[in-house]
Amino acid sequence: MSLQLGRTSFGNAANAGNVLTRDAAMQLFNSWVLNPKLQLHMLQVGHLMRCWAAEHEMLDDAAQWRWEMAGLLHDADWDQWPTEHCRKIIEELESRNIDPEIIRAIASHGHVYFGVEPVTRMDKMLYAFDELSGLIHAYALMRPNRYEAMDVKGVKKRLKEKTFAANVSREDIADACTRAGIVLDDLIAFIIAKQATV
Repeated sequence: MSLQLGRTSFGNAANAGNVLTRDAAMQLFNSWVLNPKLQLHMLQVGHLMRCWAAEHEMLDDAAQWRWEMAGLLHDADWDQWPTEHCRKIIEELESRNIDPEIIRAIASHGHVYFGVEPVTRMDKMLYAFDELSGLIHAYALMRPNRYEAMDVKGVKKRLKEKTFAANVSREDIADACTRAGIVLDDLIAFIIAKQATV
């Protein structure tokens, strides 16, 4: 099964700035994503994207929502349409005339699978948060106090254990940090701090 999208251009430049309202995004989210674990992952990634946009990119509230929306909907079609993953949500957002920056970020969150390289800051951070946030959450579920007192050292130990959260690509995590120009320890610390508040 190939998930390659076969294109690298998405949406219409004339739609720059167009977003779904939060209510409309959540309606799409709730109707497409039925798996509670996947819902949590997507909420976590959306939250991380908003926090990063605010604290590191210094973006205004409207731009923060664009980043959050990309994270919130990046896996929207995985639950019910895994063989159409990425393609279906991209086509849905294009049909709704959504900002191409958001659509492209979703298209590039797994460049090995979809064939779209992460280029913009939004692209790169969505790629960076996706795999690593999942591994950190899996680690939290093992711990009696979840995220409380979790440290970078503990997460890195789990990263080195290939059998732990084996479906999480260590190569993608390393690649994402390199592309985004972020030190792995700093990214882990950010995710621990922000993911604990979701």
